[in-house]
Amino acid sequence: MNILRFEDLIAQGRVAGRRVFIRADLNVPLEESGQITEDTRIRASMPCIQMALKAGAAVMVTSHLGRPTEGEFKPADSLAPVAQRMSELLGFDVPLIANWVDGVNVTAGHFVLLENCRVNRGEKKNDAALARKLAALCDIFVHDAFGTAHRAEASTYGIAQYAAIACAGPLLAAEIDAITKALANPKRPLVAIVAGSKVSTKLSILQSLAANVDQLIVGGGIANTFLLAAGLPIGNSLVEAGLVGEAKAVIEAMRARGAAVPIPTDVVTAKAFKADAVATVKAVADVAADDLILDIGPQTAKRLADQLLAAGTIVWNGPVGVFEFDAFAHGTETIARAIAASSAFSIAGGGDTLAAIAKYDIGKDVGYISTGGGAFLEMLEGKTLPALEILERRAAD
Repeated sequence: MNILRFEDLIAQGRVAGRRVFIRADLNVPLEESGQITEDTRIRASMPCIQMALKAGAAVMVTSHLGRPTEGEFKPADSLAPVAQRMSELLGFDVPLIANWVDGVNVTAGHFVLLENCRVNRGEKKNDAALARKLAALCDIFVHDAFGTAHRAEASTYGIAQYAAIACAGPLLAAEIDAITKALANPKRPLVAIVAGSKVSTKLSILQSLAANVDQLIVGGGIANTFLLAAGLPIGNSLVEAGLVGEAKAVIEAMRARGAAVPIPTDVVTAKAFKADAVATVKAVADVAADDLILDIGPQTAKRLADQLLAAGTIVWNGPVGVFEFDAFAHGTETIARAIAASSAFSIAGGGDTLAAIAKYDIGKDVGYISTGGGAFLEMLEGKTLPALEILERRAAD
């Protein structure tokens, strides 16, 4: 992907003394009290900010937080907790600026945080007048918020359209490089794990991956639909019976290429969906009418783990069972530890996937952990993300 990179501008000496506007993803979870419960996105944004400050730029950073109503700022929408955490990480007070669209005062070597950009009228609809105002604030626009790259908004697309220079920050560039490495030029075998509650939410991703991967491991409720497509009993499990035909088509598409969708041979069942339910390991053929399938069984987990250990590239999106309940977490843990132990290049993304990575403490053993949710899924699907499209177009100007 041909895009201009912020680090290249720095290397060329084009950043010192310039006004740099960074669109970051600082949308962190907050308690009702306003305390940040998990700061990964803030810490992930710091390299770009520090890079700009070290280069002598006048630095402005903004982000969305939550789901504010445009034009109606409320205290709960404020980036104040983010400013406080950034101050702790940087070792100096980070000013938080409100009502900033018509002008920002910041000098070279200094940094200000601009209030929640989604409060600005016209942000989500990529209003051209707003986008031009944002572009006028800076000499260089840096997109470093991969989690927003699938949205064409004023602070992600419009500003890139009108800014004098538009480029990708280190976090965004790393995401592009990792996903390109995993899908465009993968070391084989390429194994993808796609799990979740519904086939319908990931059908297009499954169809896209079926044309490229060597093994397509499905898990969670998605696996139940594939079990049904294979003519196996699923009891009272979560399923989308209306998509059995689509599941069969994915299986056939893989088979036609000499690839496969590994179907579980054993599963872990319960009579109720609750943490203290009795877990029973069964052969798939023995699943009863009142059983709920809540995890893959140990035989299946071992077989899949062996495939992952032999893989050249692994793409992981979603836990294969109800890993939040310890009795039904064995399958996801086995998969996670196999990915950690594998010599394959691995890329993982999605909120539940990141939660599983944290639970089993394997973050350091995963090749790349994506910070994007919807953007990660859309890139897996092969879609061109708006924010990347405009950066490519500007690089060609």
